[in-house]
Amino acid sequence: MLLSTISFAQGIIDNSNSPNVKLKSINMGDCHWTEGFWADKFKLAESVMVPYMGEVLKGDVGHGLNNFKIAAGLKEGKHQGFAWHDGDFYKWMEAMSYVYAQNKDPKILAELDEIIAIIAKAQMEDGYLQTQIQLNPKVDRFENRKYHEMYNSGHLYTSAVIHYRVTGQRNFLDIAIKHADNLYSVFMPESRRYGRFGFNQTQIMGLVELYRTTKDGRYLKLAEKFINNRGKYGVDENPATIGYPIGDMVQERTPFRESTEAVGHAVLALYYYAGAADVAAETGEQALIDALDRLWDNVTNKKMYLTGAVGQTHYGASTNRDPIQEGFIDEYMMPNMTAYNETCANICNSMFNYRMLGLKGESKHADVMELVLFNSALSGISLTGKEYYYANPLRKINGARDYSKMNTEYPERQSYLECFCCPPNLVRTIVQVSGWAYSLSENGLSVNLYGGNKLKTRLLDGTELELKQETEYPWKGLVKLTIENCKEDPFDILIRIPDWANGAKIKINGKDAGINTEAGNYTKITRKWKKGDVILLDMPMETTLVEGNDRIEEVRNQVAVKRGPVVYCMESSDLPEEASIVDVYIKGDTPFKTDFQPDFLGGINTLKTEVLLRQDKKEGMYSAVQKPVFKTFKTQLIPYFAWSNRGISEMSVFLPVVWK
Repeated sequence: MLLSTISFAQGIIDNSNSPNVKLKSINMGDCHWTEGFWADKFKLAESVMVPYMGEVLKGDVGHGLNNFKIAAGLKEGKHQGFAWHDGDFYKWMEAMSYVYAQNKDPKILAELDEIIAIIAKAQMEDGYLQTQIQLNPKVDRFENRKYHEMYNSGHLYTSAVIHYRVTGQRNFLDIAIKHADNLYSVFMPESRRYGRFGFNQTQIMGLVELYRTTKDGRYLKLAEKFINNRGKYGVDENPATIGYPIGDMVQERTPFRESTEAVGHAVLALYYYAGAADVAAETGEQALIDALDRLWDNVTNKKMYLTGAVGQTHYGASTNRDPIQEGFIDEYMMPNMTAYNETCANICNSMFNYRMLGLKGESKHADVMELVLFNSALSGISLTGKEYYYANPLRKINGARDYSKMNTEYPERQSYLECFCCPPNLVRTIVQVSGWAYSLSENGLSVNLYGGNKLKTRLLDGTELELKQETEYPWKGLVKLTIENCKEDPFDILIRIPDWANGAKIKINGKDAGINTEAGNYTKITRKWKKGDVILLDMPMETTLVEGNDRIEEVRNQVAVKRGPVVYCMESSDLPEEASIVDVYIKGDTPFKTDFQPDFLGGINTLKTEVLLRQDKKEGMYSAVQKPVFKTFKTQLIPYFAWSNRGISEMSVFLPVVWK
């Protein structure tokens, strides 16, 4: 495979040559965070998150590297970790590559080279590579889908492609190509035996990126075949499915193009949708795009939490009554305390929306992407960068749940999760998000995310563009964009006006631009730009009370507090010792005062206010009630992503409200 003509500075998803997208990704490393919220998160990831995770995964706790060493004959032992542990290790390697793209630290490259050499030695001659199978003499390759061979494959391809794009080195990419050729030989021929294997669909995204890098059309055909196979072979139990739920749990009851509802395991579903969006970007098939639009609407408008989180329950049933885990249930059925909202599922929601943003060019997809990033993604990791949550509920009451009976939910953050899929998924997202900040439009640039950064890129016509973004977002709504270098001909700058930013105003070089802005849309500005031009976007950041749809029974007569893109919560650490979170009532007519505290919880805006604490306690399952007794209490609300960083505590996003 000749790759000498391929640029290896391409985007996180390289849709630069995809014929059916409205917005194309910038190259990795084109955008660098300079100051503010995302710059701080990147620095923490670079200095703590990624190195600490490496210590875990390379050691005897995480055991990820050990599995490859054992398979390579470099170490004695047996496979440890779940069947998908290889994939989680590849995600951490991907995060390493993103950090290297920003800082070019030779130590990172050297460490990756050492690891890749071990992985290459573990790979079998025909390309097969799955340590959970190779180290288990009782299991044959592709014997049963519960061993998650497809999941590991997809993360291998993605990680290897990113490594190649960042470094230009082929050592990891060659492993992926050899592996994908083996996968093609097994799964491309029509086979009832293998037709239902592709249920954990990271391999679709990975194959598309491999196609985009190598230009080998076989990989795109195989990616599309995995989509076509869903719903094709029925949902009967057979030797290849024993041990893992069937039907809606793995999105195999309904063919993709006929799908109208998000069902089953939320991570499996959203990886599947993201992969389908990648395929649609290449093929332009309208039936795929129509299905993606329907599924996006179902997820976003009927099954997504205020925080952008998805996957309402740990256990339940689909509307077709198939047993499901960690996933979607009925529309508007949105529990708070038992909300599952796996960190991976939330991240997958942002990944899906990033791809839909490219495909459709619509601001609503960037809105969801941002909502997840500031809320239900970051809530999965502590402010120190070393402790994690798998599930992300919207309410926690001490003593209300028996955590000893749960396998992924905990009363406080954990330094290691036995099911380690979420931590590396989140960390690789944090270190790649600068690549989501901008996209290339037909004749210009779209501004998707806000944060202090510098951009040096090339527009689609090959001309250079440099700009600087200065802002204190998400704490303040003022964004300053300065053109530092550009072409002489007119071009477009598309400014995203978030769906909450009613009344946003734009000035150019200090003067009102006379441009109407519409919340939830891009505002396109076309002109002959020059060095020194300044765009000033001013978004009113008012604190708002948000109520749920009437069909969401659990939040009826309750409100949540949101300011800009950030959802807030009440934590018991900010209440009297004897008070519970269930005692708190929002005073609907009492204002909130923003207070930026640089030395509190990593530097956040808190919302100071006065709440009511109910004094008469309820007893028993039901109790007679008269006029409740309240006392006022001055306190603060904190961003949802910052909760559970002060010891075990109670928390709630939605709270009952009292109006005069």
